[in-house]
Amino acid sequence: MKKLMGTGVALVTPMHEDGAIDYKGLKKLLAHTGKGVDYYVVMGTTGESATLSKTEKKAVLDFVLKNNTRNLPVVYGIGGNNTQSVLEEIIDTDLHGVAAILSVSPYYNKPSQEGIYEHFKAVARVSPVPVILYNVPGRTASNLTADTTLRLARLNNIIGIKEASGNLEQCMKIAKEKPKDFMLISGDDMFTLALYALGGVGVISVLANAYPVIFRKLKDFAMAGKPAAAQKEQFKLLNINSPMYEEGNPVGVKYLLSLLGVCKPFVRLPLLHASDSLKKKIEANKV
Repeated sequence: MKKLMGTGVALVTPMHEDGAIDYKGLKKLLAHTGKGVDYYVVMGTTGESATLSKTEKKAVLDFVLKNNTRNLPVVYGIGGNNTQSVLEEIIDTDLHGVAAILSVSPYYNKPSQEGIYEHFKAVARVSPVPVILYNVPGRTASNLTADTTLRLARLNNIIGIKEASGNLEQCMKIAKEKPKDFMLISGDDMFTLALYALGGVGVISVLANAYPVIFRKLKDFAMAGKPAAAQKEQFKLLNINSPMYEEGNPVGVKYLLSLLGVCKPFVRLPLLHASDSLKKKIEANKV
């Protein structure tokens, strides 16, 4: 799956003030991010998948596939904490043209590691396209451990993991013991360079919505063995990263995108668009 190496952008879903999807804004976003990213990720957390209907999700996926002028690979998010519902959604979704699905570890009900393993085993069995695991304990309230990840990595249809645990030791264990072709992908923008150094293949990024060229340079320098130049690109993102999450993702990055003239800053409840204090922080720290 070399086509999924480098930077995947976890696309926001642009919206009008009334919450309707802004397809004109989405088209501009595809063009903007296409300047530097290697693939698109549709309906991740950053896409506000939790507050879009199934019909809307499919409509956004269809729009991205039809307006993908750079012919970049597309990864689509399908996950949840009801295994049967996840399987049904995979079966009911037309995944023609999709390179892989990104599936989050079950959240809220806090299953055991064996339960997580069996959940993803079922997902891998049903999915007609490869599966990328997504570990984000800060949202799911449970950690997909390195040992469980490595067990899952041996299954035929599971090709990688988006690791957003913030646990570098866990990432190192995966990097050391994983099958050669299993992809370790950073799920945290600030860990991008660190995971490249450990043998990771890239990042699925929030800030790449705004700064795709920085991530392209970071990747190119890292792959070329130029750590000082790669560090320079990574450090550009240091001050702007934290404000992205202060009031919930994608509140911060949508406001940042509005400053760049890409799309509007609006989100759906229960999120609210950026407060005045957050706006000032983003304006002061934008690259």
